[in-house]
Amino acid sequence: MYKVDNAVILAAGLSRRFAPLSHEKPKSLIEVKGEILIERQIRQIKEAGISDIYIVTGYKSEQFKYLEKKFGVKLLLNNEYYVRNNHSSIYVAREHIKNTYICSADNYFSINPFEKEVNDSYYATLYSDDYTKEWCVSLDENGYINEVNIGGSKSWYMIGHTFWSENFSREFIKILEEVYENPETKDLLWEDVYRANLNRLMMGIRKYDDGDIYEFDSLDELRKFDHTYIDETRSQIIHEISERLSIKEGNMIDFMEVKEKTIDEPARFKFRIKNDKTRTWYYYEYADKNLIKEKKQ
Repeated sequence: MYKVDNAVILAAGLSRRFAPLSHEKPKSLIEVKGEILIERQIRQIKEAGISDIYIVTGYKSEQFKYLEKKFGVKLLLNNEYYVRNNHSSIYVAREHIKNTYICSADNYFSINPFEKEVNDSYYATLYSDDYTKEWCVSLDENGYINEVNIGGSKSWYMIGHTFWSENFSREFIKILEEVYENPETKDLLWEDVYRANLNRLMMGIRKYDDGDIYEFDSLDELRKFDHTYIDETRSQIIHEISERLSIKEGNMIDFMEVKEKTIDEPARFKFRIKNDKTRTWYYYEYADKNLIKEKKQ
């Protein structure tokens, strides 16, 4: 049994698939069913008796500053968030990771999954009968993950938080420091590093029920969970386009980012109109919330 030392919440990413809302604020700072996503998670961690909380920021890091005063959390800055994947946030926080919850800032837990004492290292999982594109796991006879496949059916898949024992943390950080400067590491998730070293990193799973853990990868997914976003997206950009086109926000669907080459480039994204049989894409380009270009095709 391990007494939890702290929690590290990863909040540095760009959340490109959540465009255009993510061009205005980090996804973890949006309101879902009346609560800010990351604030809800912080409260749940504290309710479990864990007061030492680190948040690794990067994209629009200044927007997280208020959390220090409001909740007494500590902020860590990942300056490489744009050129590296989330393993770099683990690297930034590595000195603080012991018996630690590692959390994604944009998860919504309908139940509180955190506790003060944990039996062993685990990754939270949900079960899918149907095919899923998520990371599906297989277990050995001792209940430890011995295989991870991207995509599968009739399988438990990784989603949400994870707990690392101090021994697991020490071994993972040792491996991460060994490979960090390798060029091929830059694009890897920390889960990729874990997956490549299953023989050295013993981790089980914690099984949750459908409806316990939510992850919203797009505005359309959020709308299915919080119906208030159907007609009012809280986005200045979407509101402006809605007025320009004289259509309701609820009729604007399939928002998708057109990826920028550098972080300094304008935000580019596209969307469709509901029930438009021509399936026209509307393209928009913004810089600092100011419209630069629009077209459709």
